[in-house]
Amino acid sequence: MNHSGTTIRASASPHQRGVGALLGLAIGDALGMPTQSFSRGEIARRFGRLEGLRDAPADQPVAPGMAAGSITDDTEQALMVADLLIAGSGTIDAAEFAAALRAWEASMIAKGSLDLLGPSTRAALAALDSGVSAEEAGRAGTTNGAAMRIAPVGIAFPNGPALLDAVVMTSRVTHNTNLGLSSAAAVAAAVSAGVDGADMSTALAAGVEAAARGASRGHWEAGASIAQRFMALREQAGERTDEEFTTYLDEVVGTSVQSQESVVSALLIADRYRERPFEGLCVAATLGGDTDTIGAIAGAILGATLGGDAFPASVREHVGHVNDLHLDTRVEALLKLRRRSKDPT
Repeated sequence: MNHSGTTIRASASPHQRGVGALLGLAIGDALGMPTQSFSRGEIARRFGRLEGLRDAPADQPVAPGMAAGSITDDTEQALMVADLLIAGSGTIDAAEFAAALRAWEASMIAKGSLDLLGPSTRAALAALDSGVSAEEAGRAGTTNGAAMRIAPVGIAFPNGPALLDAVVMTSRVTHNTNLGLSSAAAVAAAVSAGVDGADMSTALAAGVEAAARGASRGHWEAGASIAQRFMALREQAGERTDEEFTTYLDEVVGTSVQSQESVVSALLIADRYRERPFEGLCVAATLGGDTDTIGAIAGAILGATLGGDAFPASVREHVGHVNDLHLDTRVEALLKLRRRSKDPT
């Protein structure tokens, strides 16, 4: 049992873990929706001790007035990736991916949302519009946009060379750099290991290994290694109390959109809160900065290693209802791709 009385099922099936990955992503995203872009101090002043889903205030800079439990671009783009993978039988065409991103942003604008494309993705699409090739468009993409939407790749592919190739295929249009690909590879591999039944330690080890391999792909941009930064900070983070840990993430690790900060913070949360998953996602929502993405990434890894039942039933039901999520069918289709990848015959 975890702190909230939720059963953690270490023996969950691949389907339950796949659903858990997408559900955890959505829950972490929804928890961080009302707090994103605020500072840690401002979040404490406005929300106090955050222990559940909350409405966004009217002056929320990205999601003004959104209802409690609403997902943002993290989950929406992850589901977009899932649908493209399924439609393409495991492949995603670069032009179709770019078109899907543009259509998503247009739909956000049409309904008055301020939750639009991130800086790396926007720059890449502008480069494509000017005639730059898909290989070159994402050469400056170092932020966490690829990592936030990569969980479906971890469900669809077992760990190994094919997974890394799929990460590159899915991310190169917008984040074709060592940092963007390394961070996405870390998340995909951790999710993939979880779907195969790994515990958190094994899943994070797979993520570190994939991050190191992913750093050799794409265009080089200066920045600290995702894998090495996580490993170096992990011991220091583990020595701190819960309150000190939150301060450490805010002041030392970082919570910005840069992959070396937000993705590493998400990995550290997943590591620390493996037995208190929902509490960990509430902590992510209080950090300040890119809270929805940090929560989404941590939630995907926690859900993949523990299964969806690790999160409170009332929260699962609320997020599913508010957003009309249909995860079972998507996950089964992704697992079908996974089985085919394991046995191409």
